[in-house]
Amino acid sequence: MGQNDLMGTAEDFADQFLRVTKQYLPHVARLCLTSTFLEDGVRMWLQWGEQRDYIDTTWSCGYLLASSFVLLNLLGQLTGCVLVLSRNCVQYACFGLFGIIALQTIAYSILWDLKFLMRFSRTSWARL
Repeated sequence: MGQNDLMGTAEDFADQFLRVTKQYLPHVARLCLTSTFLEDGVRMWLQWGEQRDYIDTTWSCGYLLASSFVLLNLLGQLTGCVLVLSRNCVQYACFGLFGIIALQTIAYSILWDLKFLMRFSRTSWARL
């Protein structure tokens, strides 16, 4: 009987908690899902010069093209996050954020960076 009372109390508490927070949970979930993009967009804004110089140095593409790339990244990430959080054009925003990931993978040479990939696989295996 003691265990049933404890389970009943826990279920009542969970039901009450969900009733109170139910309207906020979707917004918090969206914020958690887009937090990486928000952080990266704000970091690009704050470190504009370093990002531009890195792209210019890595790709030897010139000041204008490097600035355009950083601007595209910045606007793509922040616009996608705002659209997802406001629940406007969510499907297009997700496609845009996926495109930013693909663009960054190529531009920052992440796909061919063995050290980065090995770090990822090591942390993935450690979780298993």
